[in-house]
Amino acid sequence: MSHQIIGLTDWLKTPPGEYLLDWERERFDQAVGDIFGYHALQLGLPEVDALRANRMPHQWLALDAPGASTGPSASLSASPEAAAPVRQVALLTHSVALPFAANSLDLVVLPHTLELSLDPHTTLSEVERVLVPEGRVVICGLNPASLWGLRQQRAQLCRRLGF
Repeated sequence: MSHQIIGLTDWLKTPPGEYLLDWERERFDQAVGDIFGYHALQLGLPEVDALRANRMPHQWLALDAPGASTGPSASLSASPEAAAPVRQVALLTHSVALPFAANSLDLVVLPHTLELSLDPHTTLSEVERVLVPEGRVVICGLNPASLWGLRQQRAQLCRRLGF
């Protein structure tokens, strides 16, 4: 079973979706603009360049590897062209097994990553492992108890029943 946001890419192209993306970009700019360090990682949602206001010299965009049972790339797009990320995708990985040494990243940004993950607790544990002791994590997501979240649960149920 895949716990994905159904139709997120298509919805983000609608006027309400574009409004949400613009709002999230502004909030990310505010949140990461004054965070200092050397290494920053955005894990998921290539439609938002969450690190554009950050001045760290080494920034990466990571998506879940193809065929992964969890994560943003499985629900966002089937091909790299469909997502049209602003930042070049630097690596494909699993959010529960990041290919970084412990205590190596100063900032990790998780736009909608936890709600797309089958195991958000393990994802957070992995983020904690790779962050330096004074590192920062910025998390953005939709409330699963909202109308949008209820719509997603209904769509998951319909998908499991074959509709």
